Amino acid sequence: MITGLYGALIALVFLALSARVIMYRRANQLGLGDHGDKSLMKRMRAQANCAEYAPFGLLLMLLVDLQNPTPIVLHLIGTLLLLGRAAHGYGFSASPPKMNLRAGGMLLTLASFLGSIFCLIFLAFARF
Repeated sequence: MITGLYGALIALVFLALSARVIMYRRANQLGLGDHGDKSLMKRMRAQANCAEYAPFGLLLMLLVDLQNPTPIVLHLIGTLLLLGRAAHGYGFSASPPKMNLRAGGMLLTLASFLGSIFCLIFLAFARF
């Protein structure tokens, strides 16, 4: 399944965002919580945002994958989701934040959601 490839690549993005949190905590000797540290909070939210959006995007993509569409459709959805999560994570956690990347990343992520939704609805009606 093509979804597995994009799941693995997005997991690498999540690991990179997690590493940024862990390295910052170690460098500044910060344990649990955010300690009111704005830089740590940004890193934590970038990681959490990926954890919130990526699974839902991958679930939608998997549902499309199970309908056996042409592979290009899945690669388009997966590429939008992957680039969206990477751009948002980097743009959000950069110092100073890169708002164009953050906003563009969300647009790409939401475009992948809409692409999946459109495919699922289209394929459901095409089978009648």
